[in-house]
Amino acid sequence: MDKTDLDRLLLEAHDRNDFDALIRYYTMAADECETAQDIDAACFYLTHAFVFALEFGAAEADALNARLAAYGRAHRLDFLD
Repeated sequence: MDKTDLDRLLLEAHDRNDFDALIRYYTMAADECETAQDIDAACFYLTHAFVFALEFGAAEADALNARLAAYGRAHRLDFLD
């Protein structure tokens, strides 16, 4: 997806307070940055996705935390089922 389109989708999701979309789009942005080997940017987006996943109580929080921990950007947390 084109960066301009992704930025627009992120802004629209923020306007709607759509946590599902925010988690999805921030994760997509992180994936694209990882592909481009821009790990700092990827971790920026992963952090946002992680925070929204925590706020929403989304299952994605565990995987997002694991990705951040793998880059040394967070401690690995233990999520209860």
